Order: sequence, then C-alpha cells, then structure tokens
Amino acid sequence: MQTEAPPAPEAQPKTFQSKYTRTNAITRRLVGGFFDALGQAVASVEGVKSAMEVGCGEGVSTEKIKRMLPPGTLLHASDINRQRLAAARERNPDVPIAEESVYNLARPDKSYDLVFILEVLEHLDDPRRALEEVCRVSRRWVVCSVPREPVWRVLNLMRLKYVGGLGNTPGHVNHWSKGAFTDFVGGKLNVRKRLSPFPWTMIVGEVKR
Repeated sequence: MQTEAPPAPEAQPKTFQSKYTRTNAITRRLVGGFFDALGQAVASVEGVKSAMEVGCGEGVSTEKIKRMLPPGTLLHASDINRQRLAAARERNPDVPIAEESVYNLARPDKSYDLVFILEVLEHLDDPRRALEEVCRVSRRWVVCSVPREPVWRVLNLMRLKYVGGLGNTPGHVNHWSKGAFTDFVGGKLNVRKRLSPFPWTMIVGEVKR
C-alpha cells in the first residue's frame, strides 16, 4: 500500500514493545499504569463503532485495545515494519493489520470513529504531518501518547541508560513536556482529556473540522 519511502525512524522501536514482556517489576508497574490510563481514555469517548491503531508495533497494545473497546467494535491496525507486522498478526489473528506508512494511510477520509497513535510521534521526522494524516482518517476521536520530557530522560540517567545521549532513548527525535505536547496536538485536536500515566502524556481529542 505504501507509495513512498518513509523516514527510517518511523517504525515503532523494539524498546517500547519489549517493556511489556521483558522487564523488571518497576517497569511493569509503570507500563500497567500506561494501560490503565488508556482504558480511561477509551471509556471517556462515545459513539465508537470502529477504531484503528496506527504504528501498532508487535501488536501488544492492539491486543489490549481490543479488550477495552465496546463489544462488536471493528478494529484495524497498521505498521511499517514487516518483522513487527508478522508478530502483530500472530498475536491478533482476528484484527486486520496492514503494512502502511503513517504519512500515507490507505484509508478514505473519516474512516474510523477513533484512531490511536501511541508511542510513535516521538520517533518521526515530521510528526505534524503524521498527526494530520491520523486526523484525516478519524471521524471524531484521536488518542495519542508520547514520553513526558524531561522526566523520561532523567529516569534513563537514573538507571545509567543512554548516558552518552544525556538519557535520550535512541530513536527519540522529538521531546515534549506535558504542556508542549498539549499545544502541539491542539493545532488539530480539541483536547477533551489529558492523562498523565508516569512517565507519559496521553491526550484524548476531537478532530477539528
């Protein structure tokens, strides 16, 4: 489906997906808080009969999202990395998962009531363009999340991780504080809810028309 070569950082990195299954107790608790907040985000929206996750990685989040959505909700997903797509499809055999660029989703305008883009925007050379594309295919709702900075890097330094990069996780090219991310998405979304599962920022917004 892809018609152009996306920037290399676009694909969701293994680092976030691996936190789900190969982590210590503290990290598991943090990730559990992330998904608790995601459940709150899903519960806060109304009229959802179809949804899509953009940048689904290995499909762990897709599996959890499916359980959060109302019964009978149509769920699709996509990613650009073929290796992760294979893992996502194996984990979610009942969810159609396509290979496509976040910059060029092969979907008509307003295809889904709700679109998720979780832990993706911080990796992109052009996050504004990606957000515009996500909003294009959403009929109403968007849920997005990014690491909260500078907290994220401070935590890495406390663990003596990525010290040479001042705590920056490899592949993170965008860095938003809670307020800065709210302002960023505010160009395309009316922010209806902001959640702060430590150490992330999560936004529930309605697409501006």
